[in-house]
Amino acid sequence: MSCEEPIRALLSVGTRISRSLRSVEMTRLILQDALLYFEEDLKMDWGMKNRMSQLIQADGHCFFLPIDHGYFQGPTSCLEKPGETIAPLLPYCDALFVTRGVLRAAVNPAGSKPVILRVSGGTSVVGKDLANESITTSIEEVIRLNAAAVGISIFVGSDYERESLTNLSDLVNECENYGIPVMAVTAVGKELEKRDARYLALSSRIAAELGARVVKTYWCKDFDKVVCGCPVPVVMAGGPKCETELEVMEFVFDGMQNGAVGINLGRNIWQNPHPVAMIRALRSIIHEKYTANEAWELFSTLKSEKQ
Repeated sequence: MSCEEPIRALLSVGTRISRSLRSVEMTRLILQDALLYFEEDLKMDWGMKNRMSQLIQADGHCFFLPIDHGYFQGPTSCLEKPGETIAPLLPYCDALFVTRGVLRAAVNPAGSKPVILRVSGGTSVVGKDLANESITTSIEEVIRLNAAAVGISIFVGSDYERESLTNLSDLVNECENYGIPVMAVTAVGKELEKRDARYLALSSRIAAELGARVVKTYWCKDFDKVVCGCPVPVVMAGGPKCETELEVMEFVFDGMQNGAVGINLGRNIWQNPHPVAMIRALRSIIHEKYTANEAWELFSTLKSEKQ
């Protein structure tokens, strides 16, 4: 029996019931919407489903490792030689968020993790406004590099809000034609005070409305409000390096409990003195259902071992 048949049966039953209640058309419209939803899912391109499954694992969770910081920060501390930095970390992440330049120069194509290609940029930390980004990478280049997805920043509320949102829309239009998911990053530039639930919920919902298949946003207090208002999977960003390892594990655990599907953490991993222990501890929260305290205990054990 196909997935449509139970819905069609429900549609028929609902119609018969509603006749007695004199609300035939309303019932049909509600059930028809449900049928269309399932039909659209069935028609989703094989390539899109395959790429999404590379990102979000069978347990419904994901762990992305970003090393794209150089596109606006230059040679970030501990990421001066990205290939060396990520070599011991790759076994523990599900995908790598990276620019095309570093991908070609520093990532071994043999046995690589799925790639989320950073495709926006054009600004720097010494420029006037980080929000004034453009799309930097063509769809042909995305396909040539066999990317599982692409990532682009949006800057809601900035002077370049419209430009960043139309960048996202244009990118979605192109990528949907080839079955490539777009991850929208709700960037805040240098205005870190914007990281509250109201702003992040607004930004995340807009990104989803414009077609992003995944949204990367910051953890915040009342994070459930961000997730509940976003109809596509939400992945937590790390932001600036936290003061303690336990602090990182606590916000990751809280975010997962409040609906996030995973994390996209970089500096809190590869800037840690014990990066392998850190990534393994965080993975235990994402994929093994560890609590923050259990993950911290694992980290404490691993960091004392030779890595």
